Amino acid sequence: MCGIVGYTGCREAYPILIKGLHRLEYRGYDSAGTALFSENYGNLNIFKASGKVSDLEKAAEGHDRSGSMGIAHTRWATHGSPNVANAHPHVSQSGDITLVHNGIIENYAVLRDQLKAKGFTFKSQTDTEVLVQLIEFIRTTQETDIVNAVRLALTKAIGAYAIVVMDKRTPDVLVAARNASPMVIGIGENDSEFFIASDASPIAEYTNRMVYLNDGEVAVCVKGSPLKVLNLENDSVEAKVKKVNLDLNMLDKGGFPHFMLKEIFDQPNVLKDCLRGRLLPEHQRVILSAVTEHREELLNAKRFIVVSCGTSWHAGLIGKQLIEDFCQIPVEVAYASEFRYANPVVGPGDIVIAISQSGETADTLAAINLAKAKGAMIFGIVNAVGSSIARHTDTGTYIHVGPEIGVASTKAFTGQVTVLIMLALALAHEKKSISTASYQEVLAELALIPEKIEKVLEQNDKIKTLASRYAECRNFLYLGRGVNYPVALEGALKLKEISYIHAEGYPAAEMKHGPIALVDEDMPVVFIATHHQLYEKVVSNMQEVIARKGKILAIVTEGDELVKKMVDEVIEVPQTLNCLAPLLTVIPLQILAYHIAVAKGLNVDMPRNLAKSVTVE
Repeated sequence: MCGIVGYTGCREAYPILIKGLHRLEYRGYDSAGTALFSENYGNLNIFKASGKVSDLEKAAEGHDRSGSMGIAHTRWATHGSPNVANAHPHVSQSGDITLVHNGIIENYAVLRDQLKAKGFTFKSQTDTEVLVQLIEFIRTTQETDIVNAVRLALTKAIGAYAIVVMDKRTPDVLVAARNASPMVIGIGENDSEFFIASDASPIAEYTNRMVYLNDGEVAVCVKGSPLKVLNLENDSVEAKVKKVNLDLNMLDKGGFPHFMLKEIFDQPNVLKDCLRGRLLPEHQRVILSAVTEHREELLNAKRFIVVSCGTSWHAGLIGKQLIEDFCQIPVEVAYASEFRYANPVVGPGDIVIAISQSGETADTLAAINLAKAKGAMIFGIVNAVGSSIARHTDTGTYIHVGPEIGVASTKAFTGQVTVLIMLALALAHEKKSISTASYQEVLAELALIPEKIEKVLEQNDKIKTLASRYAECRNFLYLGRGVNYPVALEGALKLKEISYIHAEGYPAAEMKHGPIALVDEDMPVVFIATHHQLYEKVVSNMQEVIARKGKILAIVTEGDELVKKMVDEVIEVPQTLNCLAPLLTVIPLQILAYHIAVAKGLNVDMPRNLAKSVTVE
């Protein structure tokens, strides 16, 4: 959700902060702000704006933006409306201390009342202002330094936070801390400068040496001094430096009008990256290091439990079908947001598969911590290297599809499904629950999927034309069977997310158990009807819609003449195996949602009310 950037060193901070905020715009936000320490005048210069980072730049024009230390923030509103007063950074009553914060301080109301009783006043509705006032109260009453004040204040705060704090009485010092919200420290040239951010994307062009803070850790970043990390008990903690190499080209649109369209077109290449070194068709093997290293635990699992949210949940539904089919191991799929509150029966012998693009999804992280405490083994499937979920799991697999900037997930979904296919194959091969012929057939076909996706992408212009006919529709139904049922859910979600058109996904046979009441001549119905599971029954469901004058757009296998004669529009995808069909059938649905949203003149990459990385419950 919210984004943080901080810098202390020898460079001008403002350009680094603003460029960093632009890099973080994909996370979703409604206001922005920055604070700079001016060495010339000893001032903290603070600029805020409701709206976009470009509005912040306008607000700062003509003012003193000098200084080699500063912090910046993009806010996604939780406590209080998205306005300038509630935008970060927030400042203490004296004006000496300023702070940016991601997350939620759950006991802020109690703390605020206590501080009001001490004479503090508040200018915003936020929980964040309470935290900066608490830091000042401790700093003043205990006559301590800013590092201790931050540390002691956090022992009183309940909730999730990633914070960066500046105190104009201690120039060149930034204090950062985290609990259940991501925070990374980049170490710059000669260890004399520090870049701070909520993820690596805004600072990767300056350094590849990163320290990911763990929960309950406080980082002290002093220009010209080594990084120091403490825990809340004031003990020193080893700062583990990792080399993180991001492809910066992935952070640019590459000539496409939107990140979402670029990322849809990225899929052939990034899936090759996902498969590289794992799918070895010449050796007729798929090898996942996690399966090799944890073979016995995985093969002896009583069941798998997938915990995930949104698009990742849809990928998990596909994974369930594949693991059960190939491996004959029972799989449950749970919304992570519900899992932890359902008193789940989970324990030793269970494998929890946590799926998250960002690796920071708060609900998923909470679910795996609960499962781990009950004795389950945790297997992570994430995209972001070094993310919280990646570090909290026992083992797992990165999807390696590169940074995904568009809020509506596209390439991460196909990457997750690809990893789940490989996991199911690797386990089945070890269990000998799949025949050699079937195993080799799937391996050979999986290697061809990237080029088959390229064939689907060639229909972009055709789908754009189709989309223009649907832009004014107010409702859609998406229907599929088997592994294409979760694709129907995903197609409906994509349309809702970026076009704001109401859409629902169902198993095709469920239509007559209620949703068919909605069908009329104004209701587009999207069928995923490839030559796979229950094809004839899906065709029968189409007849039911036709009888009620519904408009049908069907995703079909190349050469399907039967459906083509029945329905209004078809989009063809290449022939493939049933288990791999979602990797092809989802592509036209992504493109369709994109072009409908563009036809409506909407902000495709940053849809309203949504955030890329959901780090609060």
